[in-house]
Amino acid sequence: MNISAHGETDVGSVRQHNEDFFLVDAEIGLYLVCDGMGGHAAGDVASKMAAETVQSELRQRRDILLAVAAGKAAPDEAADCFRQAIQAASNAIHQLGKDDKSKRGMGTTCVGVLVLGGKGIMGHVGDSRLYLSRAGAVYQLSEDHTFVQEAIRRGMITPEQAENSPHHNLVTRAVGPSPSVLVDTLVFDILPGDTMLLCSDGLHGYYKDHGELSNALRRPDELDAICKTFIATSNERGGGDNITALIVRAMESTEPQVTARASRVTAELAALGHIVLFSELDMKELVKVNNAFSHKDYVRDEVVVHEGDVAETLFVIVRGAAAVTRAGTQVALLRAGDHFGEMALLSRRPRSATVRCLKDCQMLALERDAFYDIMRSDQTIAGKFLWRLAQTLSLRLDDIYALQDLSPPGGDTIVDKRTTQKYGLFPSPFDGR
Repeated sequence: MNISAHGETDVGSVRQHNEDFFLVDAEIGLYLVCDGMGGHAAGDVASKMAAETVQSELRQRRDILLAVAAGKAAPDEAADCFRQAIQAASNAIHQLGKDDKSKRGMGTTCVGVLVLGGKGIMGHVGDSRLYLSRAGAVYQLSEDHTFVQEAIRRGMITPEQAENSPHHNLVTRAVGPSPSVLVDTLVFDILPGDTMLLCSDGLHGYYKDHGELSNALRRPDELDAICKTFIATSNERGGGDNITALIVRAMESTEPQVTARASRVTAELAALGHIVLFSELDMKELVKVNNAFSHKDYVRDEVVVHEGDVAETLFVIVRGAAAVTRAGTQVALLRAGDHFGEMALLSRRPRSATVRCLKDCQMLALERDAFYDIMRSDQTIAGKFLWRLAQTLSLRLDDIYALQDLSPPGGDTIVDKRTTQKYGLFPSPFDGR
């Protein structure tokens, strides 16, 4: 995959010196933005040191990065390397602060992406951000490590209240203040035409509307012109902090292998996004879930699951069609975007039907152990999944009561067969979070 990149940094309209630093190392596919912590000693030293330490550490692991780029090693191995490199940077900065009292307490944010073949691997600490622009939409792949963002996630304040919070720039994680730091990583697919923006808060603080970011990143201008526009606009709107923009773009391709992979990735994300149980997830969360699925290909007439089998796998049809039969009678037809077996993630009941492919099929499969790993590692995804599951079960219970004209537990009679479907569901508690 051909990659084009350009970065610009500016002191802004208020600050006297620039504590931001960005780095491009196309040889190992590394693109990085660091923002030295304002108000702390030697923030500019910390940001430069962090970037160069990460670069040095990753170059020492170049064999692993090359193996991932060639598809000979799992992307998670590169994510581990990235995590360890940022940890090494935090330790080095902290040690320098101990040795030199004038630099004690210095720190920096860090957001970077490794582009290895068709995969992107994010490494992130702090409130600098990584955005992905794809097919006319912009998605924030990083999550700010700030007091305000944590308060929003815990329901202490609303996003609207956060806009006016005096603590909006209070960072809860940084590289350097401690010898170690918790690093967020994310593995995601990079498709031809994708554009990534890595930026400091001196830029994204003036771009609240993702639509505005999307319009800017889709412009046909050269990348340097887009970076200059970001900086000029941020300065016009106040320029209260240092401003850094680093744009990384995957060039369009007509290679059959590249376009086939892009088509499959797009179809997979679309199929998962249409599943009710995952419909609350944003792009970053959907990517995490997609990474937990394995790819399965089946030929025409092949049986995917047999009635009566005990299994622990959810299946999603990405391409193709399948027939569902019970006791030899067809009861349903499944097409691309449909799924089956979700209850197998939660109960040990045998399969209630047989699923046979009517044509060649591409599917995604989620094993129970992988599902449990997601639920344990990401409480937000777990909460959204369980919310949708509860709503789905509520609708199914209503259908049973209406069809069988039964009384619900407690003896109350359904007089007019009122249903949740008729009167609607409550809005999600995760909206705006």
